[in-house]
Amino acid sequence: MISPVLSLYMLATRLAGPFAERKLDRRLSIGKEDAARLPERLGAPGAARPDGPLVWFHAASVGESLAVLDLIRRVREGWPQLNVMITTGTVTSAEMMANRLPQGVIHQYAPLDVKSSVDRFLAHWSPDLVIWTESELWPRMLRTLSRRGVPLVLLNARMSARSFARWRWIRGTARRILCCFSDIMVQDQDTLTRLQRLGAPQERMVLTGTLKDSAAPLPHDEGTRKSYAQLLGGRPVWAAASTHPGEEKQVVLAHQAARRALPGLLLILVPRHPERGAELVREFRGQGWSVAHHSEGDRPGPETGILVADTLGELGLWYRLAPVSFVGGSLTENGGHNPYEPAALGSAIIHGPHVANFRDAYSALGRVDGAREVNNPDELSHVVTVLMQPDAAARMATAAWTIVSDGAGTLDAVLERMTPRLDALSK
Repeated sequence: MISPVLSLYMLATRLAGPFAERKLDRRLSIGKEDAARLPERLGAPGAARPDGPLVWFHAASVGESLAVLDLIRRVREGWPQLNVMITTGTVTSAEMMANRLPQGVIHQYAPLDVKSSVDRFLAHWSPDLVIWTESELWPRMLRTLSRRGVPLVLLNARMSARSFARWRWIRGTARRILCCFSDIMVQDQDTLTRLQRLGAPQERMVLTGTLKDSAAPLPHDEGTRKSYAQLLGGRPVWAAASTHPGEEKQVVLAHQAARRALPGLLLILVPRHPERGAELVREFRGQGWSVAHHSEGDRPGPETGILVADTLGELGLWYRLAPVSFVGGSLTENGGHNPYEPAALGSAIIHGPHVANFRDAYSALGRVDGAREVNNPDELSHVVTVLMQPDAAARMATAAWTIVSDGAGTLDAVLERMTPRLDALSK
């Protein structure tokens, strides 16, 4: 029997078509939707469906989609007769996928979880296997796929304590949604326990670890790296990556203090949302800083104190240039960002206390002194200064690399578990 809450949700999403269109119009007006591809969000196809079996990956945003890129590559290489599509829900992730997807893989914007959009999407694409990632669960889409008999796999499953606190009040609804999945591959023991308490079938779950610690190193343009390395010469450099509003001020305060001990120190500031770059340039120039604006073609000169790196897809470049990196979303309550990306590229890691999204990763790194936690600008300034001493950052980076190397088997384990399904589709 369907739960009352789920029944209400299904009824609401049956009637919500006109409201969904208005919601998309509002999002479009503030730059959160792609005008040229807006019909895809209502389930209209933006490409032809190729003949043959189709494997559909869904990843909500940038982090999730990057985590499954290597898996998609392996599927394409191992089962070339299968077609592959990935859906994401943000403009930034779509732009990233356009540059990173293997040839032949289709990208579509994910449809809203309303009946008209879901039915239109599935009528065209008719997937044969669906791979859902992490924690974004859409009841109507998942229930519709399940009723149609389409195999559903939940990959890289993660549930935070905050999400669990919400779901446990509607445990019956959670159980019915989770039971749509025939296979659930879980990132960590805490998630496994929480999903069990919500009613996920224990026999369908396995603890695999996270794909984010087995992803290939972030790409970069080697010519640009060499040009910057020559430009910077022997200057001390550190990066603050994936920063959020409220963090940049703290980072720049720490940078100002660190420059007293390290004259000429350059900060590479990489906002999580590149569209905030111009605003940050204005703010810090207004405070008297010499700021280079990367997306406008500026390059740091001898007097430059801050480089605002506000272009998409170049984080791999900045991590390669900076021996020390603060990973943002952690001094403010945003849950933190992926520490394995700088670890894989030899950059020593500093982070704030708010790392719930990657708690296991930061705990593992902390145990081997592969990452340092700070709580305020004073602590951040001190750690940056310490790590700029000869060999200090290198020792931390080496320790972090051991953790990254240990996680390299996750992708193999996930692929091995998926192989029987992929083999069956290929026949």
